[in-house]
Amino acid sequence: MLGEQLRPCARMSSTRDLTTGSMSAHYRALAIPTAIGMMFTTLYNVVDSFYAGMISTDAMAGLAISFQVFFIMITVGFGLSSAMGALVGNALGEKDKAAAKRIACQGLSYGIIASIIVTILGFFFAPSLLAIISEPGAYRDAANQYIRLLLLAAPGFLLAFGANGILTAQGDTVSMQRAQIAAFFANLVLNPVFIFGIPGVIGGIGFNGIALSTVVSQTGTALWILFRVFRSDVFKQKSAPQYVPRLTDFKDITAQAAPSAFAMMVMMLAGFAVQYFLKDFGAAAVAAYGIGLRVEQLILLPAFGLTGALLPIAAQNFGAKEYDRVRQAVFFCFKVGVAMMLAGSVALWLFGSYAIAFFTDDPEVIKIGKSYLNVDGFLLPVYVLLFGVNSLLQAFKKPIWTLWIGIYRQGFGVFVFSYILTQVFGMGYIGIWFGIAISVVTGFLFSLWVVERVAQRLIGGLFIRQAQDA
Repeated sequence: MLGEQLRPCARMSSTRDLTTGSMSAHYRALAIPTAIGMMFTTLYNVVDSFYAGMISTDAMAGLAISFQVFFIMITVGFGLSSAMGALVGNALGEKDKAAAKRIACQGLSYGIIASIIVTILGFFFAPSLLAIISEPGAYRDAANQYIRLLLLAAPGFLLAFGANGILTAQGDTVSMQRAQIAAFFANLVLNPVFIFGIPGVIGGIGFNGIALSTVVSQTGTALWILFRVFRSDVFKQKSAPQYVPRLTDFKDITAQAAPSAFAMMVMMLAGFAVQYFLKDFGAAAVAAYGIGLRVEQLILLPAFGLTGALLPIAAQNFGAKEYDRVRQAVFFCFKVGVAMMLAGSVALWLFGSYAIAFFTDDPEVIKIGKSYLNVDGFLLPVYVLLFGVNSLLQAFKKPIWTLWIGIYRQGFGVFVFSYILTQVFGMGYIGIWFGIAISVVTGFLFSLWVVERVAQRLIGGLFIRQAQDA
């Protein structure tokens, strides 16, 4: 029985043609594995937060600020994933499989070089970034020790994300789902072993054990995803692999990856802005925000799955010039996503405090975390629309607009509105939550204007169909 279950994993994954067939069927095939995989990734982070909470509030705060810094380091992986999803997806939609293989090979070479550079930069600049968003003391000291070890996981994260973009372009979201499930269970076992040790066998290393567990599990994830890439249909082509860096291909990948990476980086800089204002309210506020983000991520899982599926579906259909199917894919994503997120909003309002209490028994952390989730509940339907717009712009190979949207929403908006509400109106940490809300809503309105202008040029319009498409 076990052998029968394992054999499908070893078989070559075949490319899914997203330019024909039922749209809802494609979404089910792509979005459900993505959402399940991301659920286990979020639970992976929940495990980290749970064990950090067992250690101390300072450990929770240290984990929260370390995550912000580390995420900035690995945004290149998100950009590379988007680039591979769009470029390989477009090539497959155009039925040019040789070009798809060439781009995939170049993307892997790009990922290796980028991972080396990012890891080196992280060792030099991470302490300075942590100093910006924390006050001197126990939680900053814990974060500095933690991130030095965590940076060893950066190559695994980058290569796994980049390689997964190649699989996603082919309609394979199951491979990453399996990797994320395996990583969760590995982390569940390794965290207590590395933190507390095994009596009479090995000693524990405390808080840094969480980082070591991440290094081990994420390196395993990267190896599995690379294995699946090399057995996929793209690499089945008879043309020779082309791993030697080619300037033209690297330029194309950079043009697609850099805006997406910077957009993700700006998103994390928003986290920096939030942490910068929160530090005035102490470690409890910092810890509450970190826990609140974990809870929010769980509720947003269906949105991540839907909008993640939109990228390859829209990319293949845009490459095939099936513009009506592009529109169909977008509005299916919007309608289903908003309905799901409205249910998620109700869940946050009713059960938010219980979710926060799972991680800590500190009453101040619970109170602050609940206030964040109360405000955040109004934003969930807006988030899914924003994520959908970003996926569509990436499928159009116009990721530069995701960067400008991010700069406004997560750079200018979060900082300026939070500053006004906390420093001018003296609203305390509640002002930060409303600063985030204002930036999200106005950022969505901006993104809506942007995507319609881009769509009019490329497919004749998204929301208003032009005469040539009638």
